[in-house]
Amino acid sequence: MSNSKKETFEEIILKILRKNPNAHLPFEVLQNILQINSGKDNKRLKSVINSLFDRNLITKRKGGAIQLANNGRESRANTVTGKIDISRRGTGYLITDAFDEDVRIPSKHLGTALQDDKVKVELFSKGRKDRQEGKVIEVLERGKSIFVGTLNKQGKQNYLIKPDEKSAHTEFFILSDNIGYAQPGDKVVFELVDWVHPKSLPEANIIEILGKEGSNDAKVLSILAENDIKPGFPEEVLEYAESMETGITQQEINRRRDIRDETVFTIDPETAKDFDDALSIKVLNNGNYYLGVHIADVTHYMPRNTVLDDEAYNRATSVYLVDRVIPMLPEKLSNGVCSLSPHDDKLAYSCFMEIAPNGKLVDYSIEETVIHSDKRFTYEQAQEVIDGADSEFSVQLKTAAKLAHTLLDKRFAEGSINFETPEPKFILDDDGTPLDVELKERLFAHRLIEECMLMANQTVAKYIDKIREQSNKKNNKDLYPFLYRIHDQPDLDKLKNIEENVKPIGINFHIDSPTVSSKAINVLLEQIKDTSLELTVNDLMLRAMSKAEYSPDNIGHFGLGFENYAHFTSPIRRYPDVLVHRLLKSYNTGKPSYSYNELKKMGSHCSEQERSAIDAERDSVKLKQVEYLSQHLGEDFDGVISGVMSSGIFVDLKDLHCEGMVRVSDLSDDYYEYKENQHCLVGRNKGKKYQLGKEIRVKVVKTDIDARQIDLKLVDDGE
Repeated sequence: MSNSKKETFEEIILKILRKNPNAHLPFEVLQNILQINSGKDNKRLKSVINSLFDRNLITKRKGGAIQLANNGRESRANTVTGKIDISRRGTGYLITDAFDEDVRIPSKHLGTALQDDKVKVELFSKGRKDRQEGKVIEVLERGKSIFVGTLNKQGKQNYLIKPDEKSAHTEFFILSDNIGYAQPGDKVVFELVDWVHPKSLPEANIIEILGKEGSNDAKVLSILAENDIKPGFPEEVLEYAESMETGITQQEINRRRDIRDETVFTIDPETAKDFDDALSIKVLNNGNYYLGVHIADVTHYMPRNTVLDDEAYNRATSVYLVDRVIPMLPEKLSNGVCSLSPHDDKLAYSCFMEIAPNGKLVDYSIEETVIHSDKRFTYEQAQEVIDGADSEFSVQLKTAAKLAHTLLDKRFAEGSINFETPEPKFILDDDGTPLDVELKERLFAHRLIEECMLMANQTVAKYIDKIREQSNKKNNKDLYPFLYRIHDQPDLDKLKNIEENVKPIGINFHIDSPTVSSKAINVLLEQIKDTSLELTVNDLMLRAMSKAEYSPDNIGHFGLGFENYAHFTSPIRRYPDVLVHRLLKSYNTGKPSYSYNELKKMGSHCSEQERSAIDAERDSVKLKQVEYLSQHLGEDFDGVISGVMSSGIFVDLKDLHCEGMVRVSDLSDDYYEYKENQHCLVGRNKGKKYQLGKEIRVKVVKTDIDARQIDLKLVDDGE
């Protein structure tokens, strides 16, 4: 039978079904209608039916009957929508509120869905292991605008792009006319042009060449593209920034509180170029502290509804990778006019707080100011002064340190959770290759800045309550809407998992109610402090925590133990802080600002962008860790078991805070069984046990830079 006859079959079937959209056509009826009288035609008919089904044009009913697909005319009782997550093996998992567990989508039923797409799924009867399964019947919205992969040539004019593992699960084809300057072996950023059928490849269009596969720039820029983050600014944004007026007029000074004659200083990392915040502090005659937290007045230079503001909102945050920063604002603002650099007059938005010796807030004001920073300290320099080194700013720094100690103690006493998670620090050569890795030193100077910023962030959020009370409409979210930084209760199932993990090693962390107190969590963290379990349990606890978000609905901040909290102190690198500045300025002058609905939408966007930035930052750290260990194959390291599964054990390497895996198949001294109730692997014959917190020595045997994975093997631990 010719292809034209096959197409005729398809046309006839669709024509009949469209005339009778509610009809069920059995296979035998179709055979009669189409006058099927040979085995070859019968095979062609089945092929047409499968093709129509794969393209979601028909549905199959019991007994082999077919029916015209709904195609959105009416909702099906057995369909759900959600976001698709596609595994390395090509299996999809639909993340949906309709079920507690993700819906499994076999690879043959993914249709034309790609990673992170919003899709509609038709549910089947439960599949293997009694898990709900389904089939993608419609792609509602594409989740990614850009993808990353390596351009390859097959044959004379056939070009394919193999996507990075985290980018997409299928190869893309690209027409030779659209290759541009890209060469085979180049890492490229590309976009989806079209995907007409699941049995064909999707078509791509290259939009950026990142460099040769394997180069540092290509690997790092790939991480950004995987997370939909664009490093460069559009030309019109840069032109707008360059054309800005940056001088401070006398008229502007006159309308602000001028504190240029007061001692102001900054404390930042040694490599910092953008200075968001500065401090001033003194002790009043009544013994109270008078703390000034002075924040770069970004909104003065960035009016609403400009190309600059639109770009800042779209980015929503700066991204801090191991070897570079992708700023939210162009350098003209972030490192220039807005930055509170020393020995320059600068515009600031300041929160002045009178604080009693016991840490209680007595009075405050939020004012537009002009400041002049007298000194730029690094954290290390500030710590030296706190510890007793001579400085003309010794009084201010030691006063600030004393206040910070009080605020810190008060915060923990009132329910703030005491997380301490070390961060790796890399020493890189000029090509970005990691020469060494160490854990960042945590100084009290870091705590000092954190406590002052936390106090200011709390205070501006409390101010909104105050003006609502004065209006006698405290609970009216439409009056004086505000953008809070919120943090919900932790996930109880994950807390139960921690309880079960630490129980076999003698630690009592009991969850017996629908909620958990921060006090109970702090008791656990105190029990494991300075033990081999400290890093592991800290990480497990962080994963159990809800994600902090931005929202106009104030539910408080569980992790910090604050009823009112907002982000005010970093407008150079966070757009929510820009919004908070605008809201405060509007309310201070009695003018309306953003609506509740606008803040709901913008808060959701900023939260999503923040998660992408965090993922990119973690990927960048993992990349450098794997690169570093790739230079140390065959070497031994001390580690701690950070997780146990039936497939193997995860090991956190000491001094690197880097996780690799020992596969159960490589535990050759015995046959190991996974004891689910004890969360450990136990040797059947010798009884050797591998469980959370056990210190072991491991050898690096394999690394995969593209997948950012590390394979380990055990070195004899003497047992």
